[in-house]
Amino acid sequence: MLIHEIIFMIITTIQILTRCYANATNETINNASMFPAILVFGDSTIDTGNNNYISTIIRANFPPYGCNFPGHHATGRFSNGRLIPDFIASLMGIKDTVPPFLDPHLSDSDILTGVCFASAGSGYDNYTDLATLSLSVDKQADMFRSYVARLSRIVGEEKAAEIVSEALVIVSSGTNDFDINLYDTPSPRIKLGVEGYQDFILSGVHNFVQELYNIGCRKIMVLGLPPIGCLPVQMTFARQKQNERRCIDKQNSDSQEYNEKLKKSLTDIQSNLTGSVIFYADIYAAILDMATNPQSYGNRQE
Repeated sequence: MLIHEIIFMIITTIQILTRCYANATNETINNASMFPAILVFGDSTIDTGNNNYISTIIRANFPPYGCNFPGHHATGRFSNGRLIPDFIASLMGIKDTVPPFLDPHLSDSDILTGVCFASAGSGYDNYTDLATLSLSVDKQADMFRSYVARLSRIVGEEKAAEIVSEALVIVSSGTNDFDINLYDTPSPRIKLGVEGYQDFILSGVHNFVQELYNIGCRKIMVLGLPPIGCLPVQMTFARQKQNERRCIDKQNSDSQEYNEKLKKSLTDIQSNLTGSVIFYADIYAAILDMATNPQSYGNRQE
């Protein structure tokens, strides 16, 4: 299954790089409690339900979403079941699922082990959020500050700072920026061109990671772009015939180019942020294989 391949790759990356950090700092790592909490930022790939609580049409709180989720009900996740953060949290022994921060029923226990701030439809570009009425990464950072304040009231400022610094932070964003501002709809960003817009988004990544660091995060994983040209919405817009959908090679090569830039950028960012572990997670290859070889995963094209 595709999701398991991606999760295995991400978990392996987390373990290798965290152990490198532990060796450098003489810390002892226990697999069962490698991270005390998980904190999630980004878009629909990892939004566990925040959009249920804001005024946007970008929602997944209706069937068939959630048909394989525990309880068989839609939760706001853009999935038939759990999302990548849920699987990671479970496999790392943190919790079974990651709740959305805007859930009014969050318990102190939920806060202690981390929450999700992601919002479907969001991106690093403010034009993206204006188009989708989602929560921008800036708003997600504000929500995070509110989270830290509540966490501090529960365990005290010193312990709260420790939890945040040791938490696994996952960031997955950028796809909507390219879809909305470069490929699908008229936008002032088009004048930047592909390379210029890539650099513009990378500056957004830098600013957001810096902001997370300033708030107290130290272990940050940033996911790269998927093969955007193989996303169903992109193939549908570009199709020449009613029942013919193919991956768009140019958009895929744009994604690869961006990912290479992102890897270098994250290395540079880490070198300037003392005590940080900032690493790149590749999801491109696994999703491309799924899109181009669906039969290998038990799927078939109608």
